[in-house]
Amino acid sequence: MSTPELAESTPAGKESGLIQWDLAARIAARTVPAGPTPPARAMQEAVASMRHYAEASVDHVHEISGLDAARNLRDAPVVVVDRAGWSAANAATFQALLEPAMAELEQSYRQRGRAPGEVTQWIGSRATAAEAGALLGFLSTKVLGQYDPYAGLASPQAARRHPGGRLMIVAPNVMLVERELNVDPDDFRLWVCLHEQTHRVQFAAAPWLRDHMAETIRELSTSMTGDLDQIKARLSRAAAAVGGQMTGRSAHKADEDLLGPVSAVLGQRERELMSTAVATMSLLEGHANWVMDNVDASVVSSVKTIRRRFDRRRDLHGPVQRLLRKVLGLDAKARQYVQGQHFVTEVVRMAGRDGFNTVWESPAHLPSEREILDPAAWVDRVLSR
Repeated sequence: MSTPELAESTPAGKESGLIQWDLAARIAARTVPAGPTPPARAMQEAVASMRHYAEASVDHVHEISGLDAARNLRDAPVVVVDRAGWSAANAATFQALLEPAMAELEQSYRQRGRAPGEVTQWIGSRATAAEAGALLGFLSTKVLGQYDPYAGLASPQAARRHPGGRLMIVAPNVMLVERELNVDPDDFRLWVCLHEQTHRVQFAAAPWLRDHMAETIRELSTSMTGDLDQIKARLSRAAAAVGGQMTGRSAHKADEDLLGPVSAVLGQRERELMSTAVATMSLLEGHANWVMDNVDASVVSSVKTIRRRFDRRRDLHGPVQRLLRKVLGLDAKARQYVQGQHFVTEVVRMAGRDGFNTVWESPAHLPSEREILDPAAWVDRVLSR
């Protein structure tokens, strides 16, 4: 199901030499099951259906969000992919976003005469690729859809094809979940596409947002990888944090509520950057959920049933799944959806939809972590001027 649109985004090779991203993509493809594999004709019909609803959802997002940027927005291609295709695309995006920090780290160590030998580096880059591939593979079984604003960074060809990013729908996962929930496939596919197309509209409404987030990611990745001498200690603190969660002990409950075990490996500046990133992601995810749940019942007739069953599904994970979700930060991401949607709902209640939409005008209008939890504080700061 991987399509030609993804071929140009597959990592062409390593840059810093610290991670073999092409190997990570191949490992991800090899380590996960394909998912539902209906007969060819049924799969073709499902893919066509998902593509149709992805295109149709743009007009609904325009009506619900009130953002003019959504009017006839068609600059991000819709690609229906399998799990391997999703992993390859995200390996390319990670390479584009993280390699500058990794190249800087490698250069720093060479200047200090501490660069590893060729054999050691080759082994290390493959080991890290195996870890990255395993992570991508696991996540590829969980993601229903994704808008990637950085698809154009992967290569010059990708930049020409994806100036507005790329929207991916992971067909096997969508089909699997709609069967598990026993919901109407057409309603569920449109519901999923509403969320992802809302992300596309957000970046179109705020053209500065792509670079703003990329800079935060790069500074954070540079900071977190810039001192290898402390990585072992950081990992020990992270392991202790995970152990505390599994045994019910917690020394930093506030941090765990936000980031989980990740908080244990962050310095002061990293915490500030992470707080900024988490607040922004909470806004984006919460707004997309708000759009999903405010679609008219004449469009998604079973929207309340879908939401109820989808939320209940999150509570059915076994102990191993719960541990993985904590370690990978998936529980924190779920909280972002809830907190972000509450923020949007409250701001719209207090200031109206147009008042909320001023959030897309400049970086200064983005909510802080504190404001996500206290929407009235954002209204006072931004709209009282």
